[in-house]
Amino acid sequence: MKVTAYKTGKVTFKDDLLKILDDYLPQLEERSVVIITSKIISICQGDVVKNDGTIHKEKLIKEHAEWYFTDENLKVFGTVIPTITKDILIANAGIDESNADGYFIFWPKDIDRITEAIWKYLREKHTIKQLGIVVTDSHVAPLRYGTIGVGLSWCGFKATQDYRGKPDIFGRPLEMTQKNILDALAVSAVMVMGEGNEQTPLAAITDIPFVKFQDHPTTQEEREQIKIEKEKDIYGKLLTSVTWIKGEKK
Repeated sequence: MKVTAYKTGKVTFKDDLLKILDDYLPQLEERSVVIITSKIISICQGDVVKNDGTIHKEKLIKEHAEWYFTDENLKVFGTVIPTITKDILIANAGIDESNADGYFIFWPKDIDRITEAIWKYLREKHTIKQLGIVVTDSHVAPLRYGTIGVGLSWCGFKATQDYRGKPDIFGRPLEMTQKNILDALAVSAVMVMGEGNEQTPLAAITDIPFVKFQDHPTTQEEREQIKIEKEKDIYGKLLTSVTWIKGEKK
């Protein structure tokens, strides 16, 4: 697997996202996956609000979260609220202030529709058929310091590889194992793209024989296949031991 990050100019509000892709991505080859940080999509769309001192961050988080809970002990880190947003466990509903020039940046609106539109555009522009798109952000894993990538949306490939029922090397049928292709690609790309002032919000991943490309946009059924309910999760006891409050996200 080869991951190549691409440096861009500073992306500013209302820039044309497709022009950015045109200007900074090279000619794409078949069986490539393009990685795009969600932040530049949000900036181009204007999914932001000025942090002018009158905005209450906690209120913003609750407005953008699907579910949240509060913990007084977390106040040592500033305003940190654990949330479930787009069925992902993430702090602060993904609202970010880094590389934001004094703004709060939200996750992109209509992110799945935008991902599909980018997929269609790049396939046509680069005259290729086997192409994947992943829109990423960063989050933290329990019991680990440091951020890692997570896939918010994808198009053009199967997000998981199911090993259930297949034999291991000793012939024992596997009962639970599914490989998370989506987040594995996101982690690899975000590591290469960086988290600070690298200014590399785009990447392309090639030499990925384990990725099964698809010739259709991601369906709602396929989006549901990667999700797991809190109660059925292996960490379900932890996830359900707090009182989740329904957020205001529509």
